Amino acid sequence: MNENVIRYLQDNRERLVEKLEEFLAIPSVSTDSQNKEDVVKAGQFVADYLKEIGFHSVELQETNGHPLVYAEWLEAESAPTALFYGHYDVQPADPYELWDSEPFEPEIRDGRIFARGASDDKGQVFMHLAVFEAYMKTEGKLPINVKVCIEGEEEVGSEHLYPILEEQKEKFDADFALISDSGMVEKGQPTMLYGLKGFTGLEVTVNGPSRDLHSGLYGGAVKNPLMALSHILAKLKNEEEQVTVPGFYDQVEDLSEEERALMNKAPGENYKETINIPETTPEKGFTVNEHLMARPTLEVNGMYGGYQGEGTKTIIPSSATAKITCRLVPGQDPAEIQQQLTDYIYEVAPKGVTVDVHKEPLSAKAYKVDPNNPLITKAADSLTESFGKKTVFVRLGGSIPVVESIDNLFNIPVVLIGFGTPEDNLHSPNESFPMDHFDKGMEMLVKYYSEVASVK
Repeated sequence: MNENVIRYLQDNRERLVEKLEEFLAIPSVSTDSQNKEDVVKAGQFVADYLKEIGFHSVELQETNGHPLVYAEWLEAESAPTALFYGHYDVQPADPYELWDSEPFEPEIRDGRIFARGASDDKGQVFMHLAVFEAYMKTEGKLPINVKVCIEGEEEVGSEHLYPILEEQKEKFDADFALISDSGMVEKGQPTMLYGLKGFTGLEVTVNGPSRDLHSGLYGGAVKNPLMALSHILAKLKNEEEQVTVPGFYDQVEDLSEEERALMNKAPGENYKETINIPETTPEKGFTVNEHLMARPTLEVNGMYGGYQGEGTKTIIPSSATAKITCRLVPGQDPAEIQQQLTDYIYEVAPKGVTVDVHKEPLSAKAYKVDPNNPLITKAADSLTESFGKKTVFVRLGGSIPVVESIDNLFNIPVVLIGFGTPEDNLHSPNESFPMDHFDKGMEMLVKYYSEVASVK
């Protein structure tokens, strides 16, 4: 069976690449109201393709934002049902002048296809659709039951997706979910992602005098808000990269030796070469991979206040602000972490200023699936076979909020199979996707869909 399906993909590669280019050429930028019709056009492209493949009940569901594509094929008796999730919206292409080719005129060069959405997420979504087509055209059926959920608002927070999943829970329910919206640790290195960090954030503003003051006339009498903010931030984390907020680590799961070994098998980035730093600074007692994948973090993302112009302006600023985010691990609740941070910031705030803490509304819990789950191990085996290299297992420092939503609503395993690479330039000029990953990735998906048909 696999051979016929893979041969179909090979024989039809040129046509499939042309169809992918047609998809990528639609400027479905969900953040820009000027592209609203283009976003709908991209959704319609997906819906039309699913109908052409032979899916049943293909819907372009209207929302208060951009439409959601739903489709199903449920004729594989006794086989499991997968909920395949992806998104067809893309980030803005600005700044255009930094692109080497037009962002919505796909171009293949140096073994990569360049276009906005090539990797995130149109290219990876299309790979699954092409595999569905290959199965239907050669076998007349899919090896498993599939429900498709492809949205047009992932890049703007998926605001309207979550209510739909909740209201139509039975319609979207499945045995497991499958998402390809991530990548590999390096090009050609098959990677099985079995966990994601959660996140939460705060904005802290320190207010002092009602206006900026002359530093010579008021220095020594008035607390400087920038200095006060610096003292607060310095008390949140020590020099060993350990967060000092009381209770921060209370719910953090201990790392087993088995999982530590699994993480440390993954190749690490050469940071001195790629981002020009003299050395790495993981939390004391943990390797870089362990800290990246499985330990919580606290970072100051921005800090501003006072004079920012050329030269000197001798003032005591009236206020100072910092933006803080935390990446969380399983066991940590975003709301609890926000409150712990807030309480501690008020506790350590110096005299002479007032502090205002704003809790950012966007947050997500961490996600982790057992790496020994058959759905995961079969994916790893299929990756190894198709890419010709042993699959490594990692947990990602980033977050995919929809994963938490699916986990909470349906209580099913989420299989994260990413084909992107670190060189893809996600959200940046010259986004691209390697064509050999396009080919090997589809071959892997053919094997995987066939393999999981027997998983109960």
